[in-house]
Amino acid sequence: MNRKVLLLVLAVCPVVLLIGCGGGGGGDATPSPTPPPQTTIWSPTGAMETPRYGHTAILLGNGKVLIAGGSGTIIGLPSSYLSSAELYDPGTGTFSPTGAMGNARVYHTATLLSDGKVLIAGGSGAIYYLSSAELYDPGTGTFSPTGEMGTVRSKHTATLLSNGKVLIAGGYDGSYLSSAELYDPGTGTFSLSGAMGTARYAHTATLLGNGKVLIAGGSDASSYLSSAELYDPGTGTFSPTGAMGAARFGNTATLLGNGEVLITGGSDASGYLSSAELYDPGTVTFSPTGAMGTARSAHTAMLLGNGKVLIAAGYNGISLSSAEVYDPG
Repeated sequence: MNRKVLLLVLAVCPVVLLIGCGGGGGGDATPSPTPPPQTTIWSPTGAMETPRYGHTAILLGNGKVLIAGGSGTIIGLPSSYLSSAELYDPGTGTFSPTGAMGNARVYHTATLLSDGKVLIAGGSGAIYYLSSAELYDPGTGTFSPTGEMGTVRSKHTATLLSNGKVLIAGGYDGSYLSSAELYDPGTGTFSLSGAMGTARYAHTATLLGNGKVLIAGGSDASSYLSSAELYDPGTGTFSPTGAMGAARFGNTATLLGNGEVLITGGSDASGYLSSAELYDPGTVTFSPTGAMGTARSAHTAMLLGNGKVLIAAGYNGISLSSAEVYDPG
């Protein structure tokens, strides 16, 4: 399948963004070959139909990207919550409108289900936090309501499990949540599952190769969190696992090809972080790895086809446009 990255990064030498390329020193007096010129290109693409932030973006089975909801600001008018959605076509580089959601929402989740539909759940609405959920059908380009969560929640996580169900965990409803629930696409209903040991929101949730889900970081009522937990779909329970070396809020978590999870950046009480660490499911521990060249929070991390990870944009007191590539090797 042709999966283009919306912000295209082409690197002639794959790791030049972090460490450069070319021959090393040593005792050989023969000059190293001149490396090929570095080419890093961020190429523009078509603009969205509607300005928005706090929305979701998810790659569909047909190769298009569904952009849904968020909040938008029009000059001269107050910020508004959005129910609109649009599709990005990598083949043409253009956005086009698709069916609107039944509810305007921001800081919700979007999860691609096994049948190709997308589950939209929770978030914040114009009046309050939401418990409603809906399904987007790429075949018809429409949203339809599905079962309602047992708890209103925003800035939670939603993870597709190996059994086809979706784990909804944590978030915020005016207070910090430790509760979790499962969405069953077969029945279109939510049911309560075991609660996390720590209430948290804006954390990460990563499906591991063993079928468990790693929950890491975030924030509770009093502090940024370094703690992590594992959700076991077999028992429906959470249990503590090794803690990160740093408390992190607004970090990313990316499952690597070797089964480890790369944790990057975020912020803590001291400021924005450039550090990164790896979670090893075999030893259930975190260990430090190379730091990013730029401290960043609220950035993105995408696993590339070559096994490396593209880290892009974010915030560290200013909005960032820079990018770097992490090489697990």
